[in-house]
Amino acid sequence: MSALDLRRCAQMALDGITREYPYHLSHVVMEPGVIESPRSLVPVFYGCFDWHSAVHGHWLLVRACRVLEPGSFVDVCRAALDAQLTAEHLLAERDYLSARPGFERPYGLSWLLLLAAELDGQDDPAMQRWRAALRPLEQVAAEHIGTWLPKLTHPVRSGTHNQTAFALVLVLDWADITGNEPMQRLVRERARDFYGDDADSALHLEPSGEDFLSPALASAWIMSRVLDSGALSSWVDRAMPRLGRGVDLVPACPSDRSDGRLCHLDGLNLSRAWMLRDLADALPGGDARCEALRVSADRHRIAGLEGIESGHYTSSHWLGTFAAFLETRPGPRSKAID
Repeated sequence: MSALDLRRCAQMALDGITREYPYHLSHVVMEPGVIESPRSLVPVFYGCFDWHSAVHGHWLLVRACRVLEPGSFVDVCRAALDAQLTAEHLLAERDYLSARPGFERPYGLSWLLLLAAELDGQDDPAMQRWRAALRPLEQVAAEHIGTWLPKLTHPVRSGTHNQTAFALVLVLDWADITGNEPMQRLVRERARDFYGDDADSALHLEPSGEDFLSPALASAWIMSRVLDSGALSSWVDRAMPRLGRGVDLVPACPSDRSDGRLCHLDGLNLSRAWMLRDLADALPGGDARCEALRVSADRHRIAGLEGIESGHYTSSHWLGTFAAFLETRPGPRSKAID
């Protein structure tokens, strides 16, 4: 992704993180009374249509500050982050999340952890300040994930927010970057429990009409993080025997990009692209499937980036993050451990 394109994606986040309406409020009402505005409930992540999109919009701005050359645009991103990521407001977010263990689990929580990981270990004083302010909220999010994963008896194999595999990768990236060994062990153990015996995944039934994640490819994505290349090759042979050997995933095309759920398919193309690419990189060198997977990844990338041009807030409030996630390769990937 060129600097110009990353600025465009970051601008989409800037346009959304303080835009209060429209907003999809997912709020458990605890007692009788007036339902408050999103901003009064969650004073940091009240924009971008919903909480999780606001969270990863902030991730995108931090990413842009780290990747782009210093200048006026980065200064604007930093000012926006400085206004948003205040200790007072993040403590209010912490209190809200503490009272609602199921809130934004797992999708929003995993993005929150990735936001913390993006700020981790930076020398920049402002990023260190934001990192410190975020830590209490990060701790609650990690506790909610750590309490939930041991109790989850089956993975959620949807193509939207509740999907387990996608969240596991983001959580594992956070655990690797921050050195959280208990979470590393938990995620790897649960990934093997959930997906280790997969066989004949139904790639031919994908996608569903509102997917932005591939259930089958996401399971391969997390397994590429927890298996060495030889074990991964055997797993793919069993779980997706025709992937890269005659099965050609076709990029999806939304019929109406102004529809907030139908436009998910642009995100599916982007997430398929990074999952296919990562899978090809993790398989043994010389594996005949790798070239086909990379060709498919490139086709999905091109199709997904077309959605950035739609101009509809229904997609612009989140799709820039997916494009930047694909193009800028956020953070170090987990080392495969057999």
